[in-house]
Amino acid sequence: QVELMESGGDSVQAGGSLRLSCVASGYRVGASCMAWFRQAPGKEHEGVAVIDGRYTPAYAKSVKGRFTISRDNGENTVYLQMDSLQPEDTAMYYCAADLRRFFGCSLDQFNTYPSRGQGTQVTVSS
Repeated sequence: QVELMESGGDSVQAGGSLRLSCVASGYRVGASCMAWFRQAPGKEHEGVAVIDGRYTPAYAKSVKGRFTISRDNGENTVYLQMDSLQPEDTAMYYCAADLRRFFGCSLDQFNTYPSRGQGTQVTVSS
């Protein structure tokens, strides 16, 4: 079982940027589906971005053009660059991995990802 550790969350003003990191340990995740989800208070988990084993990304409509997901297989790390942050981006952000899949990665269901981190908080003020 892979362990995931997120970092990089912070409080920023609207229009600012943050870069989240997710370091995997216990297993090489190089070719696996890796995703970022978020959960705002009182809401369900929302898929934000995913990257597959061919480095192909996919994004939720709400973040497309503002967020960029990337992976460094040598560092066993996935990143989420978040630009033009808005108050509605405020949430706990979670990293997730599905070692069973290398493509056809989903952003639909957080709980379908067997490996999930503890989250890092992002707060955006207006």
